[in-house]
Amino acid sequence: MKKNSTLIVILWLSVSAFAQGTLDSIKIYKEFIDSLYIEEIEQTHNVKLPDKVLHAEPLFIDLIRDLGARKGEKEWNIGMGFTDKQQYDKYTALVEYEFAPVNRLGLELEIPVNIYLPQTNYHKDSVPSNRIESFKMAVQYSFLVSELLKTTLAAGYINELELTDLKDMGKKPFFNGNLFNPFIIAAKRWGARFHSLIYTGPRFLLEFENKSLHFNYELHTSVHYMIPGTRNFIGLEVNKYFHPGSFDMVLRPQMRIGLADNFLVGVVTGIPIDRSQERLSVFMRLIYEPGHRHLPRKLKKMPVKHSY
Repeated sequence: MKKNSTLIVILWLSVSAFAQGTLDSIKIYKEFIDSLYIEEIEQTHNVKLPDKVLHAEPLFIDLIRDLGARKGEKEWNIGMGFTDKQQYDKYTALVEYEFAPVNRLGLELEIPVNIYLPQTNYHKDSVPSNRIESFKMAVQYSFLVSELLKTTLAAGYINELELTDLKDMGKKPFFNGNLFNPFIIAAKRWGARFHSLIYTGPRFLLEFENKSLHFNYELHTSVHYMIPGTRNFIGLEVNKYFHPGSFDMVLRPQMRIGLADNFLVGVVTGIPIDRSQERLSVFMRLIYEPGHRHLPRKLKKMPVKHSY
């Protein structure tokens, strides 16, 4: 009986040691993958290029280009969304093109389209008119990129020429307003996997017909966790708008998955704090980066560790 007990103890200790060793190996392996991936994004292969810090960027309020963008980078986005607006449903689609003509400078062109359909028991007169929303042009410059602090600061400007409703095309002026939107961005990576970002600035809308000027202020914050060795992430984006006499906030849980080195899919849900005007929403973004590879070369050469 004593021998059996001794064997059981020895066996238990052996299994515990093996399990602990396996967990430590998995931890080391994941940290190694993280370091390879971050190195691939940030290092310059002995070529003199400006610093760049890997950041997880929000999916709903999309940045103009990667923070610390390098010359030649480019990206196509196609977005599709649905919002329950109580009396009607809003369907959104957009196409945007981002590119970096020089280091740290990003430019963007975007055309968003909104389609509105009345819900049951609501008359179509209560529904806004379908429209090509605007011609959006934007610029963003990363003026501070610190690999030591894992921090990037950027400033930018968005200009949107708003179009008249589709039903009024030819009857009213083609453009009915202009949106002016300067902004600043602060992003930081905490360790290898946790990311935070702040995006904020005023918005001024000038209506051409009556010469009126409308103002609100936006403050968007986000936190993300990036999956080891990839650009896949899960996170939360919080969109906040301050209007004269009112405040709106929407929580947007989100995830991004890489289907290929240069093709990603992002999915966002929207949960408004005040549901008197808007209920749940969903948004999907397809991201294509032609000519760019993000999977580390060293990682490609590594044997697949199926046990992990």
